[in-house]
Amino acid sequence: MDSLIVTLLLMDRILSSASQCIVADSEFSLAGDYLIGGLFEVHDTLEVVPQVTPEAINCSQQQFSISNYRRFQMMRFGVEQINNSTQTLPNVTLGYEIFDHCSDTRIFPGIFDLISVNDSVKPWPGPQGQNIPKIISMVGTFSSTRARTIAPLITMDFIPMVNYGSSSSTFSQKVKYPTVLRTVLPNQQMVEAIVNILLHFRWHWVAFLNSNGDYGTDGIDLFMNRIKNTEICLAYNKDVDTLTNHSEMFHQLEAQKINVIIVFTPERAAMTIINAALNLKAGKKVWIATDPWAFNRELMETPNIDSIGTVIGIVEPEPEIPGFYEFISSLKEESGHCEVGEERVCNQMCNCKGLKTEDIIQADPSYSFPVYSAVHVIAHALHNLLQCESGQCKTSMTVYPYMVLTELQKSNFTLLNQSIQFDKNGDPMFGSYSIVFWKNKEAEEVGHYKFYPSVDFHINSSKIQWYTKGQVPTSFCSLDCPVGYARQQIGIHKCCFNCIICPNGTFINITVDPFTCVSCPATAYSTPASTSCQPRLIEFVSFTDDGAIVIMVGTLVLMVLVLLTAVLFGLNYNTPVVPRRRLATQRAFYFAPFESQSLTSCETEKPSGKVCRRGAGVKREKADKGGSRSAPTFGFTPGRLYDTLSSFVSALTPEEIHTEEEFIAESTTFKRFNSPQ
Repeated sequence: MDSLIVTLLLMDRILSSASQCIVADSEFSLAGDYLIGGLFEVHDTLEVVPQVTPEAINCSQQQFSISNYRRFQMMRFGVEQINNSTQTLPNVTLGYEIFDHCSDTRIFPGIFDLISVNDSVKPWPGPQGQNIPKIISMVGTFSSTRARTIAPLITMDFIPMVNYGSSSSTFSQKVKYPTVLRTVLPNQQMVEAIVNILLHFRWHWVAFLNSNGDYGTDGIDLFMNRIKNTEICLAYNKDVDTLTNHSEMFHQLEAQKINVIIVFTPERAAMTIINAALNLKAGKKVWIATDPWAFNRELMETPNIDSIGTVIGIVEPEPEIPGFYEFISSLKEESGHCEVGEERVCNQMCNCKGLKTEDIIQADPSYSFPVYSAVHVIAHALHNLLQCESGQCKTSMTVYPYMVLTELQKSNFTLLNQSIQFDKNGDPMFGSYSIVFWKNKEAEEVGHYKFYPSVDFHINSSKIQWYTKGQVPTSFCSLDCPVGYARQQIGIHKCCFNCIICPNGTFINITVDPFTCVSCPATAYSTPASTSCQPRLIEFVSFTDDGAIVIMVGTLVLMVLVLLTAVLFGLNYNTPVVPRRRLATQRAFYFAPFESQSLTSCETEKPSGKVCRRGAGVKREKADKGGSRSAPTFGFTPGRLYDTLSSFVSALTPEEIHTEEEFIAESTTFKRFNSPQ
């Protein structure tokens, strides 16, 4: 904390000297009852120049960005529109102090000017009503890295930052960034849209080129987490910067047969990649463009841009903002658009001589609505804070930035048919993506991805003119396996595999696990290359079947014969033909056939536990150590007669068992008795 205070005091000196160069009547400054800060990258630089001392950069000497200048003018238009309205802030005027934010670390004079109090930075709170910063809120910045750099400084005074372009997911962490809200969709939604497009067209073998700043590194992290449980494989990833060897990069892409390339970079980095693809004749691919460059007109109008393949962009739709064209036209008449005065280190000068109205209007319109809505969000927060519902605002009250922050978090109003609200993380609960296709130097809408109030994804691929002349391009490592085949992974990528047929008794469910053949349960079966198991068939003879009728009739006849035989032996009970001492054996031999024949009825119709139960004769065997018993066996089996006879014979007493000699003797007596005399 001490080091931070020392730094602030050091920067206070820089601020004192720099603040003297501000021009009151500038496009970058407007007086008002309440000031809004603005940070726009009107000029930009990608080169990192080592600095020995903390020197500020002169942004006007850097490369001019017409798309960012258009956004800069959109903020000015929004403030003017609110000041001309009698509904939002009836008797209050908004002013602004805007700085050219062209560097990550060399633009602090402008930042300290915004948070200063009477041209001085006070790193500690003062008495009530003192040390109030000159601005009540801030619009900006565009870059995630630059927003992360300045966020800790404005958090000291709880100055809210309504961000229109920083989409890194880190700003959703309110513990780190409690004062940051944004009107642009975060990277999570962009990655979600990209993944759904890849899955829609079955592009499973892709490359991901990202910048090495916060925007790009956050994008690749989110993408890798999102595709973990999908069929998409990240075949190639590269952090691109000014030192990237594009020739080697495109050679690797070609060697790996990657046909789909995602470019998740800021505008200028994407332009470098696309121009390198044109110059090196890298071949035709499918390029997926993210919001920063999907509407880049300079690239769309580049000669032979079709030679790189098909470009599909994902960008927030830009509704027509009434009055903006007239506002730009009026600037042309008044001041020629730009301040072209002397060189100033305060970065409030635009080096844009010769700029025409048409150039601004036709520039990349992306992020225009986020800028426009950011200004209106702050105005509506001030409207609620000053209680302007009655037609007059209470200007007597002192407005602190933290009070504006509280009202911003409760935003709920309609702007150009969109409901403007924020969630608990400060992310917008509004907005959607348009899916566009580059055609004839224009971006034609071919689909959409809506998040609110519910997810709605649609894409009309018939509107896209593929470089493959009608057919949707493919991008895969291995072809899909035939039906009934499991994948056997090759190497580290799940998209590279061999195909193995699932054998008999197994099946494959590719929606659950395309790499494993699953065994069928005991009650089912399958043939080779099956995708499901079939239940085993239960075959039985019905009572109404002809064969069953014949068997039942025959069974009844045999049962009658057995009964007649038993009656015959009963009538001759006292004769030598029926020896008493073998009565138990006779019972066994007569009862066993009768039982077997009576159980024949159990062999018809579907078996059940209530029918065909053997009663006391059910065979139960002790199983293994678990002590469980086998289930009863029903119906007639070839061994039933033998089992029944064995059970009865084993039940005979020793007295009932005759020796062979006794049986022979009785037989001899029988013969003697019946022999003729």
